[in-house]
Amino acid sequence: MAIKAYEFGIDAIIVQDIGLASILIKNFPDLPIHASTQMTCHNLSGAKILETAGFKRIVLSRELSLSEIEYITTNTSCEIEVFVHGALCISYSGQCLYSSLIGGRSR
Repeated sequence: MAIKAYEFGIDAIIVQDIGLASILIKNFPDLPIHASTQMTCHNLSGAKILETAGFKRIVLSRELSLSEIEYITTNTSCEIEVFVHGALCISYSGQCLYSSLIGGRSR
């Protein structure tokens, strides 16, 4: 599916799985890969790991304060995205109880 999407000219792919991301980064070096909030990136250390892996944008965990977001943004070259309103999660971002109930996919 990623090959077809790439051929159709997508702007980027948002990814939850680090293994898939590494395959995409290796095989499509000019396609920006974005780290989903489901990767639970909530500090500079995590952002630096994703930056080194080749991600172009990181969707941070929604639980961060403005000062934490500013600190991460100031200290990484990755684009940063944050949720400012709404979520189905009642726990930490990406670790949704709701998805656990309907699909058994979260823990």
